Amino acid sequence: MLSSIFHAGSFEIQSVAMALTAGLVLGLVISLIYHITNDEPGRFAVVIAAMPFLMTAVIMIVNGNLGTSVAVLGAFGLVRFRSAAGSAWEIVFLFFSMAVGLALGMGFLSLAAIITLIVGAMLLILDRSAYGQGISRQRELRITIPEDLNYPGLFDDLFQRYTRKAFFRRVRTTNMGTMYELNYRVELRKASEEKELIDQIRCRNGNLSVIMGLVEKERNIL
Repeated sequence: MLSSIFHAGSFEIQSVAMALTAGLVLGLVISLIYHITNDEPGRFAVVIAAMPFLMTAVIMIVNGNLGTSVAVLGAFGLVRFRSAAGSAWEIVFLFFSMAVGLALGMGFLSLAAIITLIVGAMLLILDRSAYGQGISRQRELRITIPEDLNYPGLFDDLFQRYTRKAFFRRVRTTNMGTMYELNYRVELRKASEEKELIDQIRCRNGNLSVIMGLVEKERNIL
């Protein structure tokens, strides 16, 4: 049964000790999950470990009043978001630890353990499966060609075969005006075909320089 260990707003020493101990243990579990899913956990892992214990203590101090508890949560959030912005992953763990602390402060130890188990497992699975990360297929392509090569439409058939989109951005002269550098923004049909596309382009530009790289997010215009 998901019942509170606190009765009628009264706090017995044994119940308080159980809730605070659970806050320490579950906080360490959440912090460990954050360590596993983050290459550079830093000091934020300490914050995550302490948060359930602190939230439990604060909720008990306000005598289990849910309205006051929500106000305290809002104050914590305000302090957090007035400081340097964290990543979305950090925000998830922040609210994860707060939710566990809130459940413990209300005396629902079983509910707090279930939340930790389900949410922790979900975050581990999503992290290990690289869910939502994917492989970007957008590339910035720079091709060098001789000045006597007529470049309009030169690579259109290759783009049609290997890309979903191909956008001609600009052309400039290089090497003292003896060559042209064509700049494209493309979206590959398959990331695995990147080398094959480059090889095909090299066959047409006289084996001159071909540069293909990832597109910076803030410059993505496709």
